[in-house]
Amino acid sequence: MISKATVQECFVYITLPGTTEFVTAGRFVLEPDRTGVPVGRFVYGRTYLARPDAVPLDPLELKLARETYQTTALKGVFGALRDAGPDYWGRRVIEKHAGKPELGEIDYLLYSPDDRAGALGFGLGAEPPAPKRQFNKTLDLENLLRLADAIIADEDLPAGPEAGQVEDLLLIGTSMGGARPKAVVEDNDGLWIAKFGRADDKWNHARVEHAMLELARACGLNSAQSRVETVGDRDVLLVKRFDREKTKTGYLRARMVSGLTILRTEDTHQHRDRWSYVLLAEELRRISADPKQDSAELFRRMVFNALISNTDDHPRNHAAIAKDKDWRLSPAYDLTPAMPISMERRDLAMGCGDWGRYANATNMLSQCARFHLERGEAEAIISEMAQQVEETWYETARRAGLSEKDCETIKSAFSYPGFRLPLNK
Repeated sequence: MISKATVQECFVYITLPGTTEFVTAGRFVLEPDRTGVPVGRFVYGRTYLARPDAVPLDPLELKLARETYQTTALKGVFGALRDAGPDYWGRRVIEKHAGKPELGEIDYLLYSPDDRAGALGFGLGAEPPAPKRQFNKTLDLENLLRLADAIIADEDLPAGPEAGQVEDLLLIGTSMGGARPKAVVEDNDGLWIAKFGRADDKWNHARVEHAMLELARACGLNSAQSRVETVGDRDVLLVKRFDREKTKTGYLRARMVSGLTILRTEDTHQHRDRWSYVLLAEELRRISADPKQDSAELFRRMVFNALISNTDDHPRNHAAIAKDKDWRLSPAYDLTPAMPISMERRDLAMGCGDWGRYANATNMLSQCARFHLERGEAEAIISEMAQQVEETWYETARRAGLSEKDCETIKSAFSYPGFRLPLNK
């Protein structure tokens, strides 16, 4: 018999399209089966299902229905729920701040702040609690940077009035995740993700990522808005949140699911066979309100990642959002170059054609039809983007404030020779 102490449960709240207040969507229970494997169960509330404006939490696996959904993936946590939880950095902060010896998966959901990714919230009460979130202003960046340094160095965290600010260093969610320190800040324009550098960074990550988001836009991609703020002698990257819209009564929230959830897979190497741009394009056909446009956008993003050697393009760095009832591919984010040694072959994190993950133009053309593109269209996209990257990456980086030294450090990332190597069956 399963001990009740091993059973965790919480209520799941949602902010519906066009509203700024949470309502209760359903209940999530997590418990081990007879063999100890965690099993998650979710059921929508009858009151929620009766609402004319009710929307599903997940466009594929948690559709509106009077049934109990069940999963053993992701330690029993449904992908749409896990996407609203903390990533590696957020978990690290929660573990230091919670004061509990062991945390379960639901604990991570409950301890996360209200500014998580997407439109979901979690709590122990059947009714959502009153909102109490006070966002840090961009003027607080210096203090947040100091706290981030303390967490990275594994130092004791401050007590007293500053203890609450530690929670502000929680990342909004795994779908915009990573292991780098970050927080959510607010200015007159809305909410931004502040991404802090580390003392051991080999180049100015804030200005490089800002430059890549600008370069992506020049290549025709829909990329997240960003800017760089200088705090003392450190640069902080601010990325505008595209899952929030500021209004006079509060923030409208867009639902959000990561590419990992859309692909119905996990972030382990054992499940890497489903890490694929081609499969992601196929799934977008099922959920997107404009699958042709979103598939072409995904193709451009895949090509861009190859051209800048972004080998960290894993499924969590792709997402779909729904500002109303319809789902669309989210703007591009987390675009960072890597400096692999090989000049002949570089692999993306996700499969991109008949030759697997090989970041090569011919490989990407091999499956262009799956992206709703004729071969001629795809060839033109690749040619135009390659020219844009080759001719303007340096100018874009310098305009973003990157030093000559850092440009020299990252130059091998762009349009490496293997991108154009011919391939034979």
